[in-house]
Parts: sequence; structure tokens; C-alpha cells
Amino acid sequence: MPERVLVADDDRAVREAVERALELEGYDVVTADDGVETLVLARRGSFSALVLDVMMPHIDGVAVCRVLRADGDRIPVLMLTARAGIPDRANGLDAGADDYLPKPFEVPELLARLRALLRRAVLTASPASPAGESGQGEPRPGDVLRMASLRVCPGTRRAWWGASELRLTRTEFDLLELLVREEGLVLDHAAIYRSVWGPGAGVDAKNLAGYVGYLRRKLTDAGAPDLIRTVRGVGYAARRP
Repeated sequence: MPERVLVADDDRAVREAVERALELEGYDVVTADDGVETLVLARRGSFSALVLDVMMPHIDGVAVCRVLRADGDRIPVLMLTARAGIPDRANGLDAGADDYLPKPFEVPELLARLRALLRRAVLTASPASPAGESGQGEPRPGDVLRMASLRVCPGTRRAWWGASELRLTRTEFDLLELLVREEGLVLDHAAIYRSVWGPGAGVDAKNLAGYVGYLRRKLTDAGAPDLIRTVRGVGYAARRP
């Protein structure tokens, strides 16, 4: 069965171009041109992913994403935005979007990002162990990556600093897991992009810096010291304080 994708954009040219590109790749595509229609379709149908424009009439894309996440819907969301500023991107990610792509964009990059989201969704689709199996739903010690008071559980895709659980988007978790797993090693931009976004994704240092910034902010809010170090001109490393 082909993957079913909901594409929501009020710009007809963009919507139809994305629809054609996805159909040529074998996806089953459903489209919407405003936020209300998007919510109705998302709640009634079963979709593998949502390609969601920020600026839409009636209900904007950020609000759509917040409503879906409040409903418990974990559909992977790739957000499209003509607003390239970091505050605007942060709003979408904080609302629960998994990735974003600034307009204008190249179709191959959109396809690569969508493939990466779908791959990660498949990897996390297996059922979690019943709560209580290792103490109130906590992961077993062997399943946890540790660095100082940081615990990252790849199996359940949860992370904690001390007793505080971090509320991470899918991309933020993948980035944190990679850095902690390779603790002490300096990972260059290209290596991080290959691991987090997939081999087909292009390298955009500013885009990566934005995600690192969001992750640092959430760690700081949980009380963690500076764990992610910037190696100027090279990349990033996770190091104990």
C-alpha cells in the first residue's frame, strides 16, 4: 500500500506542484487549502504524514499542529513556511512540527525530508513495553544512554534531565540521541545531516544551528548546564560539564 500524505497549502500552485511530485514518487495524496479542512481530513482519515503550510486562512498551520498534538495525534508533520526567521520556525517546532522547510524550496529536498520523517515514524511504531515492567514505565537500564544527569531512551524516544522529562520533537530527539551516543566526538554538519535527516538531505548549517538552539533551550529550561558544544567551522559535540 502506498504511503498516504495530506498536503495543506492555500497557494494552489504550490499545492498542485507538491501533489504532482508526491504522486510521481508513488504516494497517495490528499489536499486541503485551509486550516479547517485540514483538521477535518486529518481527524477523519488515516495519513502517514502531513505537509503543512504555516500561512493558511481560518486556522493557520501552527494552530492546526497544536490541535492535532493536543488530540494525541502523532502524525509526522513537515511544515512549509515563507517566514525564514528563527522565531517563526521555533513557533512551528514548539507546536509539535517535526521538521520545517522554508519557501521557496526545491522539490528533491522536500521529498528527502519527507522520506526521513517516514523512516523515523516506522522505527518508532513498535509498541512500548508495558508500564511497570521496569518500574513505573521507566526504561530498563540497558536501554538508556547516559551523560551526567541526562538520560536518553531510544526505545521509547523519551529523555530526562534528572527527574524532568524533556518535551522534544521527533527531530530534536534524533539530534540529542546522536550527540549523546557519540559523546565527546565532534560531528561535522554533513555527518549530522546524514544521521538525522537521511543521506538525501542537503547540508544547511543555519538550519542545523536552529535545531541545536531549540534543543539547548529545552535542556536549559530543565536545569541542565551547557552540554552541546559548538566547534566553530566544524560542527557540534556533546560533552559533560
